Amino acid sequence: MASFNSISELLAQLLFMPMLAFLLGLVMVLMYRKIAARLQRRIGPPFFQPVYDIVKLYSKDTQISHGLIHDIGIVVAVGGYVAAVILLPVPGMDGIADKGGIITLSYFLMIPSLGMALGVGQCANPNGSIGISRALTAMLAYDIPFIIVVFGVALHYQSTSLVGMIDYQQAHQWGIFEMPLLAAAGLFALQGMMGKHPFEIYVAPAEIATGPMVEMSGKFMGGLFVMQSFQFYVASVLYTSLFLGGGANWFEFLLKIFFVVEIPMSISFLFPRYRTEDMVRIMWKWPVMLALIGIAFVI
Repeated sequence: MASFNSISELLAQLLFMPMLAFLLGLVMVLMYRKIAARLQRRIGPPFFQPVYDIVKLYSKDTQISHGLIHDIGIVVAVGGYVAAVILLPVPGMDGIADKGGIITLSYFLMIPSLGMALGVGQCANPNGSIGISRALTAMLAYDIPFIIVVFGVALHYQSTSLVGMIDYQQAHQWGIFEMPLLAAAGLFALQGMMGKHPFEIYVAPAEIATGPMVEMSGKFMGGLFVMQSFQFYVASVLYTSLFLGGGANWFEFLLKIFFVVEIPMSISFLFPRYRTEDMVRIMWKWPVMLALIGIAFVI
């Protein structure tokens, strides 16, 4: 009976955690638009605008189909983040975080870009192909410092378990105070991972007509909107788990993740977009240097 109860509880968590992530991600999308509006001296959208957008996109008829691979690519892109969500512990729910660890999570975070490349590549649109090429280059740029940060954090805690890292931080001290250089490098990687300015190289509306989204409409654009919601949530929760001790309760947890995601959101409207080669050079210079020095201090 105990085993049956534990399995039922795990299944409930695996169902509830993505739903919760999606809802919180929608609020983060709204916050992103509100921050943009305030910095640009506008009012911004109403509270339920992200919900209206998703309903509108999925209710539209899609006139053009680019084949099965196009459909599968969007599913894979969203599915990568859904899989990452159940590896991120939250107050009262660990999902399968104690079974996967930060290494597995790092692999899952590469899936969305590859899924989007799979779907957009089926369209054979030159603007989409250029956008995907830039997106994969961006992934390579921020993945190098991100993996170095993950290695340094795992070395410091002598564990790859996010659950264990959070428990240690709550019992002792937050990682941002014990590993400030790794935390700073992780913030760089977070900015690139979210794909916002100044690293929004694969959208570039003035150059390539929004790149991967150029052939997306209706449910496909809705899928990318859903992916963005998960992206905001996953990035903020991951950084909070690594450096801010997760959350002892839901109030503390929500306060931390919204504060973390607000930083790259605010920065994105303060700096112009870099070119692709500039992003690679910056990502492989400053955050990598900070991360390597941070590892030296950890050792």
